[in-house]
Amino acid sequence: MPENIGIGSNTREKCDDELCPYHGHLRVRGKILEGKVVSDKMDRTVVVERDRLFYLRKYERFEKRRSRIPAHNPPCINAKVGDRVKIAECRPLSKTVAFVVVEVME
Repeated sequence: MPENIGIGSNTREKCDDELCPYHGHLRVRGKILEGKVVSDKMDRTVVVERDRLFYLRKYERFEKRRSRIPAHNPPCINAKVGDRVKIAECRPLSKTVAFVVVEVME
């Protein structure tokens, strides 16, 4: 039975990944973000891109900015390029990875 991680989403598949929030021992805390997967070339890691608008006071206009966040991708979720995903903050898993994918939204 998958563990309730307090976000309200669940996964149906079973995995034996220790860094899975549902079937392993990884706890999630802090920020919960949404974005689009733009790369899945790493092993069990995806890059999630978030777009935002930034206001420039001098020109009284907005400019587009984006941030790319690497996140752990458990085998039971298995997000692919183009998927909209929900990621949650966790402890640092490596030098750059401090988020984990918790749900594929589309």
